[in-house]
Amino acid sequence: MVSLLLILLMSLFFTGFIIRTKSILSGRKGPGIFQPMRDIFRLWKKGSVYSTTTSFIFQIAPSAYFASVLMAVLMVPHGRNPGFISFDGDFIMFAYILAFGKFLMIVSALDTGSSFEGMGASREALFSMLVEPAFFILLGSFALFTGQTSFHDIFSTLHYGSQVSYLLGALASFVLVLIAMIENSRMPLDDPKTHLELTMIHEVMILDNSGFDLGTILYTTNLKFAMYGAIISNFFIGVLPYEISIPMFFIIQLGFAIAVGVIESFMARFRMGHNPQFVFILTSVSLLIFFGVLLVLGKFA
Repeated sequence: MVSLLLILLMSLFFTGFIIRTKSILSGRKGPGIFQPMRDIFRLWKKGSVYSTTTSFIFQIAPSAYFASVLMAVLMVPHGRNPGFISFDGDFIMFAYILAFGKFLMIVSALDTGSSFEGMGASREALFSMLVEPAFFILLGSFALFTGQTSFHDIFSTLHYGSQVSYLLGALASFVLVLIAMIENSRMPLDDPKTHLELTMIHEVMILDNSGFDLGTILYTTNLKFAMYGAIISNFFIGVLPYEISIPMFFIIQLGFAIAVGVIESFMARFRMGHNPQFVFILTSVSLLIFFGVLLVLGKFA
């Protein structure tokens, strides 16, 4: 439960830190840290409008999407404290619970009958499919490294005993940062501020959502960012006591948010045809981590 409370707290201002970082780097004053949550609260006070061409799938998809991410959050540990849901192989369920929510969002975009939303849905499905091997290779490598198969056991028994293992942790953090940006449709793959239909991905999927449903989708994005930041923090927290691990959690989350803001400020958006190549790079880095684990364990013949 400690992890759940920390993630929910961080989700309130994670996107605000990203926007604030981008404002500072571009020489603007920009909105306050809590402005994104104010916008979400404003949307939650409004009713949703549904097209007559949509079915019940479109109406339940935002809530199911939020529920899937919340259930995934319940599996994330915090140092020596396991997640509310913890069992051997839980990282597999973690990935497919997120995939279930993403699937419903894709289906709801298709349910509108809009060719634009169908285009965004197909791109979202493609990038999610391409990023999946990187996640499983990464977690499978650390499962092999520690001999454990659950989030809590992997992180609580992860000890860095050599320079190679420190490098593995840094590479894993790099991969998870980029996975989080891809899963949340951020630069350099997607620009949440664009309104050019030919390059839109996630934004074009939610064109028909409004009011409470749109606010739920936006908050779920904040929650996913904080969730991935919590996973990254576990690579460095270990089994430290709460008086040390909790401040480290917020420091790492803040560093994650600033890193996202810096990347979005200085990287141009890729051409759509180059996005799959970029996503495949993550799989290559994950394979590098896998071979590094084999090297540390002395399994190379």
